[in-house]
Amino acid sequence: MKRFTISEAPLVGLKLVERKRLTDMRGFLARIFCADEFAAIGWSKPIAQINQTSTLLKGTIRGMHFQYPPHSEMKLVSCLRGEVWDVAIDIRSGSPTFLNWHGVCLSAENGRALLIPDGFAHGFQSLTDNAELLYCHTAAYVAKAEGGLNPNDPELAIKWPLTTMEISERDVSHPLIKNGFKGV
Repeated sequence: MKRFTISEAPLVGLKLVERKRLTDMRGFLARIFCADEFAAIGWSKPIAQINQTSTLLKGTIRGMHFQYPPHSEMKLVSCLRGEVWDVAIDIRSGSPTFLNWHGVCLSAENGRALLIPDGFAHGFQSLTDNAELLYCHTAAYVAKAEGGLNPNDPELAIKWPLTTMEISERDVSHPLIKNGFKGV
């Protein structure tokens, strides 16, 4: 029995995952990951790292993060508590959707996840206080391979749904596209 409905997003390789919940009077059970089902849509590596974030304040932006090859990673991003506006940017040099972004609402209520392929930057804005995300990664974090784009870059023109309440100095210090970003 398939536990997911997987649909294509507007950016090549980006997928929206909708979990099928088994519910009864106790609550629900939802499968977070299935190697067999995800292999059919391109998840070919084992999960190397699982991270959880907690974002305390509604309106906080985190991102836009990525890792340079050979440490690039595929991610499965799920919201466990609250709600976020999750954004992926295609940064694959030569891609027909290079520097295009796509955003989707992930929440504990809707049970959606975003499957983000290698060669994408990722970030989000919390739409509620106390939002928690769970990330499954195909590569472990490597500090020297870390990269990022400025989430407020006018060239990217990401339409964040809320006024920014918090953002780290690190994230607003990421370079702007006009400064020669060539992609990965």
